[in-house]
This record gives sequence, C-alpha cells and structure tokens, in this order.
Amino acid sequence: MNSANPSLLRRHRAQLFTATWLSYFGFYLVRKIYAVVKKPLKDQFGLDDVHVAYPWTIYLVTYMLGQFFAAWLGRRMQSKKILLYGMTAAAACNIVFGWLVQTHGANAYVWMCVTMGIHGFAQATGWPHNVGLFANWTRRAERGTLFGIWGTCYQFGAVAGKWLAAFLLGWLGMAWSYFGASIALLALTVLFAFWARERPQSVGLSLEDEAEADVEHTGAGAQASAKPERLPIGWVNSLIAMGMIYFGFKFLRYALDSWSALILSDQFGMSATRAGYWSAAFDWIGFLGVIAAGIWSDRIGARRTPVIFWMTLACLGFTFLMWFVGLTSPVFFIVLLGLIGFTAMGPDALLSGACAMDAGSRRQAALAAGIINGLGSIGPILQEPVIGWLKQNVGINSVFALLLGVVFLTTIGTWLLMRYERGRL
Repeated sequence: MNSANPSLLRRHRAQLFTATWLSYFGFYLVRKIYAVVKKPLKDQFGLDDVHVAYPWTIYLVTYMLGQFFAAWLGRRMQSKKILLYGMTAAAACNIVFGWLVQTHGANAYVWMCVTMGIHGFAQATGWPHNVGLFANWTRRAERGTLFGIWGTCYQFGAVAGKWLAAFLLGWLGMAWSYFGASIALLALTVLFAFWARERPQSVGLSLEDEAEADVEHTGAGAQASAKPERLPIGWVNSLIAMGMIYFGFKFLRYALDSWSALILSDQFGMSATRAGYWSAAFDWIGFLGVIAAGIWSDRIGARRTPVIFWMTLACLGFTFLMWFVGLTSPVFFIVLLGLIGFTAMGPDALLSGACAMDAGSRRQAALAAGIINGLGSIGPILQEPVIGWLKQNVGINSVFALLLGVVFLTTIGTWLLMRYERGRL
C-alpha cells in the first residue's frame, strides 16, 4: 500500500472533497425550492398555511426514516454507490413535481405529497454517506477545520437553491424552478461518478491516523468488513444524546429556512421572488459560522463541545432579539436571520459532522451520522405543521416564542454535553 506519495494523496483528496462537496450542494439545490414556492403554491392551488405544510411534512418524515435506512444500508454497500442512486432519484422526483405543477390542477396535490415522500428517502442518502466518504479520507486532528470548509456545501447549496428557484420562478414560472435544479443535479451526479473514490485504498494509498487506530484497538470503533458486529452500547448511547440535542438545531434551522420567505412576504409585503432572495441571509451568514466553529474546535485540541455550547448560547440571545424586535422591520428581521444562521450553523455542522466522525472509527462514520441526523430530523417534522398552525391560528409572535423555547432547551443540552465531555478527560 502506497503511503509515501503525498502529492498523489493530496490530488485524490482534493478530488474527493470537491466531488462530495458538489454532491451535497446538489442535494440542496433540489431540496430548497419548496420554501421559495410556498406562496405561489398557496395562490395556485388555494391552500392555507396548514395545507401547504403537509407535502413538506411528508418529505421530512420520509427523510428522517431514510436516515436510519441509509445508515443501515451503509454497513452493506459502498457509500459512493448509495449516493449515485440517491442523487439520481432526487433529481427525478423534482422533475415529476415540476411536471405536476405545470400540467395538473387540484388533483395534483395528492401526487405532490407522494412525490415529496419519495424525495425524502432519496435525500436521506446524502448526508450520512458524504460524511462517510469524508471520514475515509481525513484524520481526526484535521477534521474540524476541513469539515468547516467542506460543510459550507449546504449553506451555499441552500443559497444557490433559493436564488435559482426565485430566478426561474420570476423568469419561466414555478415548474422551471424544479426542472432547472434537477438538470444541475444530474450534471453533478455524472461528475461525482468519475471523481469520487470510496477510500484511499481504492487507489492504492493509505491514510494513517494514530487517534483512529486507538479507537479501533479499544473496540469502540470495531466493525467487520464482511459481517457487521454488534455496536457498543456506550457508543450508541452517546450518539442518541447528540441526536437529541441535534433535534433542537434542526427544529430551528428548518423552521427559519422553511418559513422565512413566506413571513417576509406576509409580514412586509415582499414579492415571492424578492423574499426568496432575502431569506437566503440565514445561509449566507451561516456558512461563516460553520468555518469558524471548525477552526475553533481544532485549535482547542479537537474538542467540539465547548464551541457548540458557546455558539448556542449566542444563538439564544439572537433568537430572543428576533422574538422581541425582529418583526418590527424587514432590516431587523434579515440581520437577525443572518446572525442566528451564524450561531446555529456552526454547532449544527459540528454535531452532525466532526462529532459523528470522531465518535468511532472511519467505518462507522456513515452509521453515526445517520443516527444523529435521523434523530435530529424529528425536529423538522414537528416544526412544519406546528408552525403552520401557530402562524394561522395564534399569530406570528407565537412562532418566535416557540423557537426561543426550543433554543433555550438546546442550550441546556449543549451545556450538559460539554460537562459530560470534561468529566471523561
């Protein structure tokens, strides 16, 4: 095995990072359209806030269930193959959704819900298996910084997805918001097929990591390549705890991502296209938080939990300001949306990325990411109908009061996680 060719290793790592970055960027291109077109869907199909939430809720349910299925599947199939299937299926679902919007009337609503359900399963392959590939090609001591850079894929993907959807919505209509993103994802799927490699050994290289070896020798990361072994109970319990905390981050992130464009339209009278552009402030500023959190955690010895706690505490403050003054002006709303994005995205990426990879061996990274993300994905499922009902029946202020409560509980959870880590050192 060739471990003494650093230039060849750098080249293959750069290809792998680029391929996986573009893979998850592409998943977000086709995922973010629905948030932008909620207002036109309400107008075209005569839906209220509750009914416009149902297709996305169905997507979120199947996305959550798909995380666990993708994690299980990853112990039996290569991550690259699973991702190729998932990317192709996600693009196909969006093409079908666009066709339904363009050619069908009121009867399309039921088939939209079905299509969104299938789309959720396809999207669920994206995070755990891109994280799994990333773990195969990185060392523990460098993952915070590298993943901080790599993790910008879903912020830039969200921005690009919203902007592309808003642009095509204004230019060619709602159906082309879906068609355009699907064409882009299919092109990225072809590139991924050529550039992604499962692990360094696939190209005759190796990537030693003493910290990784220590985990495997203690049994915490043990996993047979032919037949999966029983997972250590302590390892599973740790992932469940992180998944419960991640629930709060995903509840907040998906709530603001899913509803901010509609709130900007309803509260401040913006057009759907303009609201779609401005709602991307959450992701534009959020990607800086991902980079900052990754670098910060590596500089304090690859310890992630102190960074997670302090950024969550700051997020709590900005969420309070959003509830208190955010709805008084569009400027306050957009600025605070960006600041919440910065302080929420950093902990979000660390929990679902570096923490998942650090929890066990490289072989268990996809499984760990699937468990954490799967449990966390219950949050988005609940937020969609709850916020739709609150917004329609109680008022918009109650929505941000709920978000404030969720972030408060999440802050307590991150503090307990930090204390637990300190007790282990």
